[in-house]
Amino acid sequence: MKKILVACGAGVVTSTAAMNKLQEELTARGVDETKYKLGQSSVAEVQSLADQYDMAITTTQYDNDEIKIPVINGLPLLTNIGAEKVIDEVIANLD
Repeated sequence: MKKILVACGAGVVTSTAAMNKLQEELTARGVDETKYKLGQSSVAEVQSLADQYDMAITTTQYDNDEIKIPVINGLPLLTNIGAEKVIDEVIANLD
C-alpha cells in the first residue's frame, strides 16, 4: 500500500478538497482503495513527514530537493484544469 500526503497552505480546507477530488478520480478509474492511503498536512510539514509517505501532492508551489519522494503539483485537482494529468502521475507512482 502506498501512502499519499496531500498538503496545502494550512493543512485543512484546500487539502481536504484536493484529497476528496483525488479519491473520487482514483475510484472513477477503478483504482482499488487498498492500494493507497491518504494523509493531509500543511506544506510546511511536508519535509518532516516525507519519510512516512511514498509521494506528496501539494496545492501550492513546493520546491525542496532534500526530500526523496515524488512531489506532484495538485493545484489542478482544485481548478480541474489538467486534473487528468495529475491523476495519471499519481497512478504511475502507485505501481
